[in-house]
Amino acid sequence: MVERILSDFDVAYGFQSVRFRYFNAAGANPNSLLGEDHNPETHLIPLVLMTALGKRESISIFGTDYPTPDGTCVRDYIHVNDLADAHILGLEYLLKGGDSEVFNLGNGNGFSVREVIAAAEQVTGASIPIEERSRRPGDPPILIGSGEKARTILGWQPQYPSIQDIVAHAWEWHQKRHK
Repeated sequence: MVERILSDFDVAYGFQSVRFRYFNAAGANPNSLLGEDHNPETHLIPLVLMTALGKRESISIFGTDYPTPDGTCVRDYIHVNDLADAHILGLEYLLKGGDSEVFNLGNGNGFSVREVIAAAEQVTGASIPIEERSRRPGDPPILIGSGEKARTILGWQPQYPSIQDIVAHAWEWHQKRHK
């Protein structure tokens, strides 16, 4: 809806904008001052890390029979700092006279639920108990975004595309947050 409104404003008033689409913002600022904290928490990486910290008994995997390499859902995770960089580049693009655009911000590859849990175990050194549950209605097997247009037009390049970096930065923040 907002994309349509911004597009209409461009046509009607010459109000140009850059719209970003991304799926799973994750991680934390590498200096550990800012991180992800929802109440209630629903995002996979914080839930896995809270389990590693002993704040939860286990992490649930919803569906293990998807047509993916390990049977769990695959998602594209984008580091919050990479998203911040894209927003700065988008503003610079507009200030230089760029036209209104829509950009997907994705690493172009995804990580399964089991891969996220394995990365968290590697980063934290903890064994993370899991509970396998039934699929949730409507969960697609794979959601991966392409950032190619943002790379080409804005010069955007993710600095933290690995799930290990994303989880490691989140882990540092969560350890400080949940002392």
